[in-house]
Amino acid sequence: MAVKTEKELSESMRACWLKAVSAIELRNFGYAISLLQEILKQEPEFLTGRQLLRRAEVTKSKSGKKGFFNISTTPIGVMKAQREIKKDPKRAVEILEEVLEGEPYNRQANLLLKEAALAAGWPEIAVFALRTLIEGNPRDEKALHQLGRLYHDLGDHENEVEIYSQVTAINPLDAQALRLGKDASARASMKRGGWTQAESYRDLIKDKDEAISLEQQSRIRLTGEALEQQIAETYARHQADPENLDFARRLGALNEQKDDFESAIRWYQYAADLGKGADTGLLRKISDLKIKCLEGEIAAHEEFLSTHSAQDEVYKEKSGQLRAAKVGRAEILIADAQERVARNPTDLQLRFELGENFFNAGRFREAVPELQRARQNPHTRLKAMNVLGCCYGELGMLDLALKQLEEASREIVSMDEMKKEVVYNLGLIYERSGDLERALACMKQIYEVDYGYRDVAQRVESSYQQNIS
Repeated sequence: MAVKTEKELSESMRACWLKAVSAIELRNFGYAISLLQEILKQEPEFLTGRQLLRRAEVTKSKSGKKGFFNISTTPIGVMKAQREIKKDPKRAVEILEEVLEGEPYNRQANLLLKEAALAAGWPEIAVFALRTLIEGNPRDEKALHQLGRLYHDLGDHENEVEIYSQVTAINPLDAQALRLGKDASARASMKRGGWTQAESYRDLIKDKDEAISLEQQSRIRLTGEALEQQIAETYARHQADPENLDFARRLGALNEQKDDFESAIRWYQYAADLGKGADTGLLRKISDLKIKCLEGEIAAHEEFLSTHSAQDEVYKEKSGQLRAAKVGRAEILIADAQERVARNPTDLQLRFELGENFFNAGRFREAVPELQRARQNPHTRLKAMNVLGCCYGELGMLDLALKQLEEASREIVSMDEMKKEVVYNLGLIYERSGDLERALACMKQIYEVDYGYRDVAQRVESSYQQNIS
């Protein structure tokens, strides 16, 4: 593995790293960028440093103003890097980092960074270059295909499946992505099950004709009587051979086509148990379907509550059921986020997602350390501060909640959706602290730009009615 961790840095480089993180906390992005660039010259394999550098560059480029007469030097830098790739790819990477400082999403520079990183023997950095490019343009099908091929070459079939799924979501008619995605899924299953000696997945099923039949069935989306017939036939095969994982998986897929998600979950779980939990794709499918069921339940409860008064007898019961469904969804998302954080503990975006899910599940103390770490990432900083302030509020630490939300509010210049949410939450904390004047001032800030935001209009207008009376 080419990647170096923070623990592997020299003492002087670790001190420099801590200064860079602190500079980002203070939103001194220029200083942070210079420190991180210096670290990467000494430790080019320090991937976390490169990721943080790019986040700082992206944030700085979004907030900075461009001069009318500014002339881009990107083409010159790219040409210099192209000349260096064959003879000194490490130097090419350094040159490209200078280019990307001003244009972090530049397509040509990121594609060239991928080539230089591969030439230098740093495939993880090549992946990062393509990931950055896709972050800038999530619908870049060519970049997604390149990333899928790179994951294939690295033997990372789980991520390969994910990438080709993204491609097919953008372009359902991309036959190549569909084929490569299915191949990657098969390789991932074989790898998880320790079946790498098999020439193909058909070799894992004793009856080759049966394997071909299952393959053909999976390509057809059945409905009505044909679907019921397939379920009945597959169930009969399952009863004859209850240890056959493919029959259980097939019954899960057929019930999913039928939109009978509860039955689909049971069959997928049965298949996962037969495989002793080795197939993470199956486990993800189970989680996705459970979330789908809960989201349907949440939508139904919300629709019911929107058409009934709080004074109705069933309102309180339905509200409780809605809360329970939301907590259940958050708990599933927590398990998924914890698994991803375990695989990549330095990814601060994942830390934020885990913290947010802890908050949604009402597990506020567990959310706090994750959100505190997520503040170090410029991309998630404001969202993390907002949720962290709410966490402190739920824990009764109103002074800490005010500090967090006030700071977040100051850092957002325009009254966009993020600032509205922060200011609204700040108003609620002021209200709980007994500072009704400041609470109302927060609501008025939002009222002036968005009359329909939550219950702001009611809060502001009722304050004037009280003054009249």
